Amino acid sequence: MKKLSIFNYFDIESFLAGLTLMFIRQSEWRDYDTQKVLGTKNELVIIEDNNDYGSTNGEVVNNLFEKLVVKIPKKLDNIPLQSKVRLVNPEAVVYGEFRNQLSITADDIEVID
Repeated sequence: MKKLSIFNYFDIESFLAGLTLMFIRQSEWRDYDTQKVLGTKNELVIIEDNNDYGSTNGEVVNNLFEKLVVKIPKKLDNIPLQSKVRLVNPEAVVYGEFRNQLSITADDIEVID
C-alpha cells in the first residue's frame, strides 16, 4: 500500500497542552540551499510532562527533559534564558524511520509566568 502516511495526523495542540516548556537557546534558521535567513530556531526543553502515553513493558513513558526545536519565521530577541514559554499557532509534522522525530514551526513564542 502507498501513501498511507497522508492519513496520519499529529495533534500538536493536545500534545503541548500537557507540557511545560522552558526556553534554553536560540540560533538563526537558514534555508539549507540558499543560506537565506528564514527566522529563528528556538531550543526548548520539556520541564513538565502530564501527557498519558501509556506504558511499554510495564514502564511508564514520558518525554520529560526532551528537547524540542521550534522554527519561528521572524527574528526573536526578547526571550529570557530559562523562561517558561508557550507556542503561538504551532504546526508539527512527525517524521523519521520510526516516526519518532518532530518538526515544529510556530508563528511566535510567548513568555508565560
